[in-house]
Amino acid sequence: MIEDCKFIEFPQKGDERGHLVIIEGNQDIPFDIKRVFYIYGSDREVIRGRHANYNSEFVLINVSGTSKVKVDDGTSQKIFNLDRPHVGIYLPKLVWKDMYDFSEDSVLLCLSSEHYDAGEYIRDYDRYLTVMKEEKHVKTP
Repeated sequence: MIEDCKFIEFPQKGDERGHLVIIEGNQDIPFDIKRVFYIYGSDREVIRGRHANYNSEFVLINVSGTSKVKVDDGTSQKIFNLDRPHVGIYLPKLVWKDMYDFSEDSVLLCLSSEHYDAGEYIRDYDRYLTVMKEEKHVKTP
């Protein structure tokens, strides 16, 4: 599952007036966008996220400043540095995510495949590990 977490580079258009980045659901990212939110005003010591989702997929893009995202599938971890406004990371469902090390000017844009539903969040890491063990057991013949 951790191998499914990957960078996505979005096309840039621009001229002397500046840059334009276009992101379309089911074209530039692998899902229809149902929710958009962003995080700003966090500092380097703050850790956001700390959860996994049963159903939601995400694309995270630092449209301003920088941040890091640590992803975890219960067996492996990977850290992504978000530092370019035309590059995001795709996170499939059931990936634990921690966003941290925010620069002062960081604005982290989050595109989601699902509308908000508090019931689909796994916020306890031990519970997440249990869910992942159950998921792997189901997939094993």
